[in-house]
Amino acid sequence: MAAMTIRNIDAAIKSRLRVRAARNGRSMEDEARDILRSTLCAEPSTPSDLGQAIHARFAKFGGVDLPEIPREPIRDPVDFGE
Repeated sequence: MAAMTIRNIDAAIKSRLRVRAARNGRSMEDEARDILRSTLCAEPSTPSDLGQAIHARFAKFGGVDLPEIPREPIRDPVDFGE
C-alpha cells in the first residue's frame, strides 16, 4: 500500500473529519480512507446526451413557466413582380 500525506487542511474540515470518525468508531486516517474509497470507486453517472446533462445540472433550481405567445397566421410570400 502507498502512503500519502495531506498538508494544509482547514481546521474546520479536520474537525469535521474527527467528529465523523468518532461517530463511526474509526480513526481519522481510516475515515479518510473510507471517504476516498467510497467516492472514487463509485462509477460517475453521466447523462447520455447534452440535453440530459443540462437538465441534470439545472433541475435542482426548478423550472420556469413562460407565458404562451399567441401565434399569428403565416403571411403571404412577397411578390417582386417577376
